[in-house]
Amino acid sequence: MSVSSTFAASDGNEYEIQMGRWSRRLAEPFLDFTGTGDDEEVLDVGCGTGNLAFAIAQRAKVKSIKGIDFSEAYVENAKSLNHSPQITFEVGDATALPYADSSFDRVLSMLVLFFIPDAKKAILEMTRVARSGSTVAATLWDARGGMVMSRMFVDTAAVLDTRAHELRARAFTRPLGHPGDLGRAWRDAGLKDVKEVTLIIRMEFENFDDYWRPYMGGQGPYAEYVSRLKPDEQATLKHHLQRAYLDGEPDGYRSYAAVAEAVKGTKP
Repeated sequence: MSVSSTFAASDGNEYEIQMGRWSRRLAEPFLDFTGTGDDEEVLDVGCGTGNLAFAIAQRAKVKSIKGIDFSEAYVENAKSLNHSPQITFEVGDATALPYADSSFDRVLSMLVLFFIPDAKKAILEMTRVARSGSTVAATLWDARGGMVMSRMFVDTAAVLDTRAHELRARAFTRPLGHPGDLGRAWRDAGLKDVKEVTLIIRMEFENFDDYWRPYMGGQGPYAEYVSRLKPDEQATLKHHLQRAYLDGEPDGYRSYAAVAEAVKGTKP
C-alpha cells in the first residue's frame, strides 16, 4: 500500500519518548477547542500511537473512534495500549481515506498535516468523510516561532553543518507551518465558521540526557538527521547542544514553552 508522509516512523516506543509524551499534553487544550460529544463517530487522522484517540475516549461516551496512520509500527503500538472496544486503529493514507462520504461526526488531526506532501488532498479527504454540520479540526506546532526545544536543537546544528541548515530551511518552510496557514487551508476546503486559536503547553525535561535522548531514537526528521551523522559529528553536536541546554546553570530540570496553531471548521 502506498502511503503519504515524510516523517521517519519505525518505532512506537521511541516515538513516545520523542513526541508522544508531548502530544498527550497537547491533546487536552486541543480538545477543549474542538469539543467532544457523546454518541459520536470520530476519526483521528494521523493517530500515531493513539494519544488523541485515548484522550477523546476519556472525555466522552463516543459510539466509536477510528484512528488511522501511515506507520504500521505506530498503529501496532496504539493497538497494544488500547483497552476500549470503541477504539480501533488501522494503517492507511490520509490522502486516500478508506471511508465512505459523510461517515463521521467529528474529524480531527494532530501534528501530522505538515508531514504529508499533499496536505491539501488530506484536508479535502478529512472534509469528505465528515458529515454535514460536523467539526473538522487540526493542530500543528508553530515550528519556526513557537518550539524552543526544537529551535535550540536545529539552530545549534545549523551553525555546525550545512546539511542541518538545509534541514532547518525545510522544517520552517513547510506548507501549513505558519500562523494563519491552517485557517486559509480550511476555508479553501469549503469549511464554514472557521476559527483559529493558539495553544501553549510546556515541555519539561529532567536533565540534558532526557532532552538529548529523543534525538537518538530515529523518529522524525531531526532524529533521522542525527542517525546519519558520523560518531565524531554526533559528539560535537551533543557537546554544543549541552552548552545551550545548561545555559549558565547546573544540569537538571528545564521547562520550555511549545506553541501550536489549531483550526476548526464546520462541514456545510
